[in-house]
Amino acid sequence: MSRLWDRMAWITAFAAAFGLVEASVVIYLRALYYPGGFAFPLIPMPVTHLAVELVREAATIVMLIAVGVLAGSRGWERFGFFLAAFGLWDLFFYLWLRVAIGWPQSLGDWDILFLIPLPWIGPVYSPVTVALVMVVLGTATARRICVGRIFRPRIVSWVLGTASTAVILGSYMIDTGATMHGALPRPYHVEMLIAGVAGFVGAYIAACRGGSTAK
Repeated sequence: MSRLWDRMAWITAFAAAFGLVEASVVIYLRALYYPGGFAFPLIPMPVTHLAVELVREAATIVMLIAVGVLAGSRGWERFGFFLAAFGLWDLFFYLWLRVAIGWPQSLGDWDILFLIPLPWIGPVYSPVTVALVMVVLGTATARRICVGRIFRPRIVSWVLGTASTAVILGSYMIDTGATMHGALPRPYHVEMLIAGVAGFVGAYIAACRGGSTAK
């Protein structure tokens, strides 16, 4: 168990540092495109800047996957560490923005979250909630495997996990008017967030049942 928490400590240190780097980039972008303060409607980016952002975001995911792979020794353990790293990175990202520029002023403030494959938008409480769930479930997954307990996703886990991911991503990308056509955001579908989180928890519980050993 001590080895698990040693690895989690290093993952947390990485997430805190990487979150600061990400926050710094966003601060520079907002100074460039939103000198009066970030707000909707969104300001279109030049194609060259947009291309750089898309590549940077893809590189971010690769880096977080790499952390999970390096921290774990088996498939699902690595996935658990990846989830924990991703969630911690996102939480530190918002923490550093709050410390540096006083934003978000509340968890209800809207943000643009990601650009691949379409722009994602949502109130800050949504990615923060998802990030917390990722940290808890990712750490729990890695811990179960570390101590040799059951973690064996079956068809129910795959269905719930895939459906929940689609629902939450849909809640971010459904409002194409606000992301693609310069409109103000429509009310966020919080019921989709709740359904997605419940599905993730259900997928984890189902994976902890049946079989005799972790995979």
